[in-house]
Amino acid sequence: MRLILLGPPGAGKGTQAQHLVAKYGLLQLSTGDMLRAAVKAGTPLGQQVQDIMARGALVPDDIVVEIVGQRIEQPDARKGFILDGFPRTVPQAEALDQMLGENKITLDAVIEITVDETALVDRISGRFSCKSCGASYHDRHNQPKQEGVCDVCGSHDFVRRPDDNAETVKARLDAYRKQTTPILPYYKAKRVLRSVDGMAPIDTVTQQIETILNKVKG
Repeated sequence: MRLILLGPPGAGKGTQAQHLVAKYGLLQLSTGDMLRAAVKAGTPLGQQVQDIMARGALVPDDIVVEIVGQRIEQPDARKGFILDGFPRTVPQAEALDQMLGENKITLDAVIEITVDETALVDRISGRFSCKSCGASYHDRHNQPKQEGVCDVCGSHDFVRRPDDNAETVKARLDAYRKQTTPILPYYKAKRVLRSVDGMAPIDTVTQQIETILNKVKG
């Protein structure tokens, strides 16, 4: 099964992708994770995109296409994958189609997670995580049961992504709206686009996605 998850930053693509990985044994391909890993490692690519990501802007198509193209060619991706955060633009979607065509691979579904932007800014700008185990929290909606102590591992060390602030989030949403939204008609025309309500509880979103996949699998 080959899927694309679409939606603005913070829509829950990563959370839903993790569930699909666990249930269906698919490989999650997150361009965001790959780019952040490159920045952390200080690779030439990471140095090139660090400032772009910090501003909340989109990384140029040629860089993203190169990363994804190389990853899709690896053997473990041929068993089935979820693209999380790619494609972001129509040229990327066209480049992806070309790559998949060369490998005789077709997409089973493109799932759009729709959200309310005002609520999304609040959701993202308040989130933080445990530095030790990665458990997720939120300033208003999901504080640790004991202040300053991770519920999962007991650590006292928490971190926030530097781009998780209201100003940067709004810039990312604006970039998504201008550059990524146009690919929806592209996939609709190919009859593979489906939408789910991303503001619903996580389990409900998961159920919506599974209903779509059951129909796709026939």
